[in-house]
Amino acid sequence: MSSTATLTRLLLVQPGPTEFDEQGRLKGSLDMPLSEAGFAEANAVASQLCDTPITMIYAAPCESAQQTAALIAAAQPQGGRMVKTKVMDAFQNINQGLWHGKLIEEIKRNHPRVYRQGAEHPLECAAPEGESLGDVQNRIQKALKKCLKRARDETVALVVPNPLASMIRSQLTAEPMPSVWNHCTDTAKWEVVQTEL
Repeated sequence: MSSTATLTRLLLVQPGPTEFDEQGRLKGSLDMPLSEAGFAEANAVASQLCDTPITMIYAAPCESAQQTAALIAAAQPQGGRMVKTKVMDAFQNINQGLWHGKLIEEIKRNHPRVYRQGAEHPLECAAPEGESLGDVQNRIQKALKKCLKRARDETVALVVPNPLASMIRSQLTAEPMPSVWNHCTDTAKWEVVQTEL
């Protein structure tokens, strides 16, 4: 008896930017709302996805991801019912420790060795009193498996900020994790990742 692989279509969505994103600051696990431009970008993404039937939306617990997920859900024509959104704590953004709120350029200037490590070996990089990306990767791996297992043969959206979005893309496509510094801030965008269970 042969088992057939099941394809799940994952819409990987980054929330619109917050004020920290616009300033080039690390927001990490700080809970911040969308900026005015962030609302406009998130609305544009919701409009782009309105013709794509989404069965479930999973979101990070940060306010910007939840706001973006709500806009996407509201734009889905589901016969009068809203698409369900589930907030998952496992998708909380990386704890940047003492670097929360710091400018990326400031870290590059004041901590060149750590900055270089984040560019060359991102999974080993960690802010003082923060999480390493390797620890974050382990945390999100289980949650991602659970989401995809529940969504067999369906299209689901996952609304998560960077660098989590980059880490998830890397896990699902088996591509190496890019430099952490290129993926610290958000701009609302989405992509399709097909994955097999």
